[in-house]
Amino acid sequence: MGALRLPSLTSLFTSSSSAAALPRRHLHLPFRRLYTANCSAQSSTAEKEISSTSELEGPPKLKPQQDKDRVITPRSQDFNAWYLDIIANAELADYGPVRGTMVIRPYGYAIWEAIQDYLNAKFKETGHSNMYFPQFIPYSFIEKEASHVEGFSPELALVTIGGGKELEEKLVVRPTSETIVNHMFTQWIHSYRDLPLMINQWANVTRWEMRTKPFVRTLEFLWQEGHTAHATPEEAEMEALQMIDVYTKFAYEQAAIPVIAGRKSKVETFAGASKTYTIEAMMGDRKALQAGTSHNLGQNFSRAFGTQFTDENGQREHVWQTSWAISTRFIGGIIMTHGDDTGLMLPPKLAPVQVIIIPIWKKADERTGVLNATTSVKEILEAAGIKVKIDDSEQRTPGWKFNFWEMKGVPLRIEIGPRDVSSGSVVVSRRDIPGKQGKVFGISTESSSLVPYVKDKLDEIQSSLLGVATSFRDSNIMDVCSYAELKEAIAQGKWARGPWSASDNDELKVKEETGATIRCFPFEQPQGSKKCLMTGNPADEVAIFAKSY
Repeated sequence: MGALRLPSLTSLFTSSSSAAALPRRHLHLPFRRLYTANCSAQSSTAEKEISSTSELEGPPKLKPQQDKDRVITPRSQDFNAWYLDIIANAELADYGPVRGTMVIRPYGYAIWEAIQDYLNAKFKETGHSNMYFPQFIPYSFIEKEASHVEGFSPELALVTIGGGKELEEKLVVRPTSETIVNHMFTQWIHSYRDLPLMINQWANVTRWEMRTKPFVRTLEFLWQEGHTAHATPEEAEMEALQMIDVYTKFAYEQAAIPVIAGRKSKVETFAGASKTYTIEAMMGDRKALQAGTSHNLGQNFSRAFGTQFTDENGQREHVWQTSWAISTRFIGGIIMTHGDDTGLMLPPKLAPVQVIIIPIWKKADERTGVLNATTSVKEILEAAGIKVKIDDSEQRTPGWKFNFWEMKGVPLRIEIGPRDVSSGSVVVSRRDIPGKQGKVFGISTESSSLVPYVKDKLDEIQSSLLGVATSFRDSNIMDVCSYAELKEAIAQGKWARGPWSASDNDELKVKEETGATIRCFPFEQPQGSKKCLMTGNPADEVAIFAKSY
């Protein structure tokens, strides 16, 4: 393997930012009802809430604490330490030997597999085929699209030596694939009959980040990236909106994360795109996570690479293109949206284990009966398509197991003891409702009773997680009508939503003075006339401002 000539990494695993979006027709938030600012009145002063996310200058310890000493830092005390504690103790990931990289452990990768399973099916349903492109890209490809190379140059990892010799042309380790995709599209597309060309790849990418955070932003991460070519700009726009819609439905229906979908500002648009659409999620510390992006690339790359086709009139035209992606950063989003001081809390539809069964006995002669009943319950649930696991290890106490699987975020726990065996029933506990309130006794082990009960509870948990996250989001968005109100909202750690028609320079001023950026112009917009919060000029849209990862 050739040597990598790379800049040094100065700080590891803190916070950062990313990209995605959606059309005007979907399921999500009632934006008109939520936009409630009275721009003629002063905004009320709320108590300041301080975000505790820390900036770590060196690699913190990502090591699970031992057994009874296992402790998770309270979210309210230090959100970043809480996040790292969950990743370590829930065995989601660990640090790789190269600074800024991570090893995704089986439990964490199983969540990614659940994400892949859902999205892969949706991509194929919408006419896309999977394929694979090389991870080494000639540097000259990156240079062909001016804004693309400008946007990515600080993050590029370059290979300059191969086989012990200096390479004639340095290679880029894939940061994204628009350039190499266009190189191949140019060879495959000749006429309008070759269009649309719609492909996707599941791959790893490398971006040499200086400030990283596990799952949220790492030197290398996993993602899918879709790339399409079309004969008309209308088709490309429909594709970009369709894919952000797929991401939005995934976020709501699978991850139980109430994202806000919209269009990025010009300043925040992907390097080389004409438009970028995004889904923005509010994390537990009220920072925004850009959870997925869809880009209408227009003809920017096709002109740079000469990707043309002959239309029905015999004229040569450049194709219109899109690209769209979602990554393992979504796992970080699930942790930070749903987790609590006990640990991870997984939405049932993405949980690697939906039900954990804990057999309990004290006397040796109780063991066989309890384990037989446990196996029977497991087989009944598995036959119904429920992901279930038995923890029958004898080295740990039942109480230890309860805490361990709660920390790993398993939605439901079933307890089976000698009395339950005698009565033909089980005890069921919900992860999202702690203590006695979430525990129900005497649930029959008959398949006709147990299976619908467990399925109903999993559905209830899924809905409850979305409801709690939606309430949290809505209560932390402030409608603002002036720059002073915007600054007040951001100072309180909230999101600010208000009319915007100001310049790119004004947008950069907001970022410099508050640390917040325009997350998106939501697709769902309030009715009525509006005045820009910065300039007082007429504004057609409201924008959402927030600090982000």
